[in-house]
Amino acid sequence: MKINRLLSVSILMAALAIGMVPAIFAAAPAAVTAAPPAAAALVDINSATADQLKALPGIGDAYAAKIIAGRPYANKSQLKTKSIIPAATYAKISSLIIANQPAKK
Repeated sequence: MKINRLLSVSILMAALAIGMVPAIFAAAPAAVTAAPPAAAALVDINSATADQLKALPGIGDAYAAKIIAGRPYANKSQLKTKSIIPAATYAKISSLIIANQPAKK
């Protein structure tokens, strides 16, 4: 009788342990790292088309037109300092843009 009880408890414990394995793995968060945007993915505000500019968050037809009209930019922060776009919009896109300078002849 003692062996039957011990065997039953062992089987029950094993079943509980096996049932918990998927829950343990499901509870562990996957490691997610945000990679910085690649240089090739950056939008050059000195040469981008209106459609490329409008793909940026917070940039619509009006801001795209203002950005194009204000070219060339010595650096990307001039979008904010020249009041081309508001500071909040600049904060959203600053990591997505670049202001490349044309090659000197």
